[in-house]
Amino acid sequence: MPDIKEITSLLQNPTAKDIALIQKAYDFAQKAHVGHTRKSGEPYFNHLFATAQNIAELGMGAVTISAGFLHDIIEDTGVKAEDIKKEFAGENGSEILFFFFFVTKLGKIIFQGTNRYNESMRKLFMAMSQDIRVLIIKLCDRLHNVQTLEFIPKEKQLRIAKETLEIYAPLAYRLGIKKLQRDLEDLSFGYVYPEDYEKIKKILKKKKDLVEIQLDKFQKTLKKELAKNGAVDFHMDYRVKSLYSLYKKLEKYEGDVEAIYDISALRIIVPSVPECYRILGIIHGAWRPLPGRIKDFISSPKLNGYRSMHTTIFSGDG
Repeated sequence: MPDIKEITSLLQNPTAKDIALIQKAYDFAQKAHVGHTRKSGEPYFNHLFATAQNIAELGMGAVTISAGFLHDIIEDTGVKAEDIKKEFAGENGSEILFFFFFVTKLGKIIFQGTNRYNESMRKLFMAMSQDIRVLIIKLCDRLHNVQTLEFIPKEKQLRIAKETLEIYAPLAYRLGIKKLQRDLEDLSFGYVYPEDYEKIKKILKKKKDLVEIQLDKFQKTLKKELAKNGAVDFHMDYRVKSLYSLYKKLEKYEGDVEAIYDISALRIIVPSVPECYRILGIIHGAWRPLPGRIKDFISSPKLNGYRSMHTTIFSGDG
């Protein structure tokens, strides 16, 4: 049985009340779903645990995590809404029930055709306007569903994967949850466009090892340059473009992978906006920037609130 500490350890400064609520939801869901299995043959509770864990990894609180454990309980078991309200009275029972109401409604939506799509979006945005956590729970539930798509019939695989690419991943993007967006896209990509998926996988595999060696090497050089200029308060990491993101970029550049400059990227996080511009100045003072590739998303943020400076430079190693 999954260990609840895998979830509670993700909480930031939890109170005894927070831990008790999550434990109670864990125990209640486990008992209510005894004997229930998924298409894979594993206990249904594993799905609820994975959903709650996904929610916790996004930094959500105890009530939202508890709702993740309980989100299928009314629909799939003999437990009634009054039972939940009574069982969790004084422990946000009404709030948890509110999540059930909207998450269950969203779960019943099947995206087929323009009219159905428009109605789906109306319900999604209605849920968001009530409480954004409803959508967080649904996205985390969907993430585990696409992680286990291999166990369901082919025609259902395609519908769920397409829904995820067209509806859920863009919503994760709009919420600014990049990791969730990437995971939803990459997990669905292979089911919707299997041939393109294999092609992109080969391209990325070929590039990835070389790119990571280059990034690791350049990261060390960059840290020295920043330290030389008195910049020490920063966090640095790097990423390689996700499969689906690379696929969309290749579509834009008609398959020319050499025209894509951001397959790899270094990320520098600093405490303030003025420091962000100063770091950019240090970088451009040491390495030549590529004309037309400097983007200021601080003065002009993206639609999802993303704010950053982007630049492409000649690092001297190709």
